[in-house]
Amino acid sequence: MLKVEKPDLEKMWETFIRFSWDDLSSGAHIGLMREKVADAIAILKAKGKVSWYCFTIHDKNSGVPTSTDDEYLYFHIMFSLTKHINPLDFLPIYCVLTRKIDPERVNAISINSRGAAFDVSLLRDESIEEVWRIIGEQCEWLLKLLHSFKDNVNIPVSHIKLFLNSYVDMTALVARWSC
Repeated sequence: MLKVEKPDLEKMWETFIRFSWDDLSSGAHIGLMREKVADAIAILKAKGKVSWYCFTIHDKNSGVPTSTDDEYLYFHIMFSLTKHINPLDFLPIYCVLTRKIDPERVNAISINSRGAAFDVSLLRDESIEEVWRIIGEQCEWLLKLLHSFKDNVNIPVSHIKLFLNSYVDMTALVARWSC
């Protein structure tokens, strides 16, 4: 398990793994996450060159540097390296559009697709790096969850939803009652 540290904004990179809308609607993206996303991150960890990572799902309209006619979805993997190296030298071939991230871009984090910004002054640490560290912990937790299933089973989306529902129940963010 990776001890999730704060990312070094000067050493952040991103890469993308393409998948289809059919993969999303069928739930096959969960298996792809367990295989390809986890594999790419495992390679980074094995090389001892990553101190932090996170991943989300995006398309051409939400951060993937691709053409306007690209109709695919992508796992968007961001990671912070411990050294100034080129990850193109060791990432799997299915990782595409790999590039270094401008530190100014990661300073202006928006947490969701509606562009809601995070107010770092609310945190004890008051740093954007701490926000990214926490997001990295969420991603590490999700990969651990996916790896808790047997290798030879297709993980039902409903089971992932059940685990995520625990977060909703802990926080009452989707309340069944009004306060």
